[in-house]
Parts: sequence; structure tokens; C-alpha cells
Amino acid sequence: MLGKTAGGLFWMFRYLERAENTARLVDAGHRIALTRGASSSNEWTSVLATSGVRAGFDAKYDAHNGPDVVDFLLRDRDNPSSVLSVISTARDNARLVRTALTREVWEAVNECFLVFKEVLARRIPDRDLPNVLGTIRQRSALVRGALHGTMLRNDIYDFARIGTFIERADNTARILDVKYYVLLPSAHFVGSSLDNVQWETILRSVSAESAYRHTYGPDIGPSEIAEFLILDGRLPRSLKFCASKMNDNLGYLKEQYGTNLPCHDTAEAMCTRMRASSIDMVFEGGLHEFIQDFLRFNAMLGQQIEQDYRFYG
Repeated sequence: MLGKTAGGLFWMFRYLERAENTARLVDAGHRIALTRGASSSNEWTSVLATSGVRAGFDAKYDAHNGPDVVDFLLRDRDNPSSVLSVISTARDNARLVRTALTREVWEAVNECFLVFKEVLARRIPDRDLPNVLGTIRQRSALVRGALHGTMLRNDIYDFARIGTFIERADNTARILDVKYYVLLPSAHFVGSSLDNVQWETILRSVSAESAYRHTYGPDIGPSEIAEFLILDGRLPRSLKFCASKMNDNLGYLKEQYGTNLPCHDTAEAMCTRMRASSIDMVFEGGLHEFIQDFLRFNAMLGQQIEQDYRFYG
């Protein structure tokens, strides 16, 4: 496969995943802000920090109020990571690799773009925000369904899945980090009802609330939630699951192309570390430090894949 085509597939599915993840992040910020009342600007500050666009927002706005943050993250074309921006870029990439996609995948991406463009045509009133965020998640899921249901399991599929899990791992790690390192106002609140509400909101943001209760029961515990989102290999948005899937798909590429590249070693090293970790080890070394290290490793893997498969060569 040409590197340009591989890169188009990889980034197309990174952008699709980013659109959904941004909607999930906005939903988490919105829910947590409701628990804080007048001090909710702290939550929107953390949401901007998590999404990595705070500098761009601050260049345009003076204060971190909810409506402006939501608009910037969902609709603002000046923000290259806004939902409207990334779905447009995803469709451009889909057009670039059109011959590598099934008709169903292409149509799902194109319809996703058209629906997003319609629901994000104007500022979203607070009362309509849950429905709009739900639409973004549902349309993203339809594209994934088309991919799973119609695509041949070959290198095209592998690059699409690698892009998905690179982006998803980054998002789950950032959501966890912002909760533990930024959201909680002080150690005084650890274990309080406010702390538990926030952790429950984080579970909802990654669609893991029901799965968590099935695994751990009705009680919300920060250590258990962190373990679930980091180390449970059965949860589709956990760090361990994402690392495992990236390693698997890169392994299929290695077999198909008959080459062992640096990115394969990096992915294997990431999986080895996740397998050797326990939640006690994570907290002992510092959750923030663990997540920051994971984010660096994940970003390095993404860059190594681009280099090894010559996306821009």
C-alpha cells in the first residue's frame, strides 16, 4: 500500500475518533459543571486543558465560561480540533482513499459529515446539548459499524484500526488525568460525595458505567475506576485494551509485509509495560506521572508509525 493511502486511512479514523471523544469530553465537563454551580469555570478550564486547545481558546476569549467553551470545541472553525473541523478533515481523507473503502463506509462518513454540519450550524442551547452530543456519538458509531461489517481484514483495515486506538488511548488517558490532577479542587474532597460524582461522570464519558457496576458492584471507588480504565483488557476504551489492539494490528502488518519495524517494537514494549503494571504500582508511582508517561509513549508510537510506513514520503 502507498504510504499516502496508509496515512489517509490512519488519520481519517483518528479524526473520526477525535470527533466522538470531543463530544464525550464536553459531556463530562457539562455533567461535572452541574455539580459545581457557580465555580463551574474550573471544569471548563480543565476540559480545554484536556483537549489541548486552551491556548487557542485563550487567544479568542477572556473567560472560561461553558457556552463559549462548548462552541469552541464543537463548532469553531478556528479550532482545528473542533468536531466540525475534524469531521470535515476526516471526510477529506475519506475522499483521498475512496477506492480503499467500501461504499458503506464512504456513505457513512459522508452522512456523518452532513449530519454534523446540520446540528452544529448554530450555537447549541444548553437544553439541546445532550441530544447533540448523543447524535455525534451515534453517527460515529455508525461509521465504525460500517467498517466492521463490510471491510476486508487486510492492511486497509489495520491502518484504520491503529488510527482509532492511538486516538482513543490518548483520549482515555487525558480524561483520567484531568480528573485526578485538575478537576479535584483539593485533597480535602478525596472520597467525598463530590469526588464520587466526578468519578461516576468519568465512567459515563467513556460509556463504562454499566460495565464497571457489572464488574465491581454498585460502589464507586477511585482506585477501582482507575484500574478499570487503565488495566482492564476487556474494556474497549481502557489503556490496556487500546495498547493490545494497536499491537495486534501492527503485528498483522508485520506478517503481511514481512518486515519488523521500530514501531512494532514500541507497541510491544507498551503492551509489556501494561501487562506488568498493577493499580497499586500506578498509584505508588503517581497516577498523573503514569498517565503522562503513557501519553508520551502513545504519541511516540503514532509518530514512529508515520515514519516507518512513510505516510508523507
